[in-house]
Amino acid sequence: MKNRVKILREGKNMTQNQLAEKSGLSLRTVQRIEAGSILKGFSLKTIAEALEVHPGDLMETPEEPADISRAKLINLSALLGLIIPYGGIIVPAVLTYKTKDSKNKELGKSIICVQIIIAVILSVAMIASPFIQKALSLKFPLFIVLLIFILCVKLYVIIRNGISLNTKSDLAIKLKTSFL
Repeated sequence: MKNRVKILREGKNMTQNQLAEKSGLSLRTVQRIEAGSILKGFSLKTIAEALEVHPGDLMETPEEPADISRAKLINLSALLGLIIPYGGIIVPAVLTYKTKDSKNKELGKSIICVQIIIAVILSVAMIASPFIQKALSLKFPLFIVLLIFILCVKLYVIIRNGISLNTKSDLAIKLKTSFL
């Protein structure tokens, strides 16, 4: 409140005395408002009229950026899936369910859902690759190509979501509906 009224008043090149006279409020009331007193009712309406702004423009919305450091940790822990089979699901799941913050918990569930989908695709590809290799009469091991490709996709998803968490505080790659 203090900042908005003061900034608007200074933007109009007005002193506190001039604002008090124009609004019909006392100088002490204007000083209290600029010092951080809650502005409501008659004072809000008259200050808004004196500054020629909408009363809603003077109301401060207490919107603090959510601390998503836990979501970043959950996303990073999914890298274990590159080394330990299903580690990209188990460790993020443990971290997510120990998280108390609802925003981080929701982001964690989205990360786990994507990792589960990737793990299922990897598992099915590893099971099917010997049969496909035999059917196509390939001489090189097809499962290595599939394994490297899917692990690169997993790494891309983790890096992309990490960058998105840093810039937009949200995931870039997530499912539209969560099944957790």
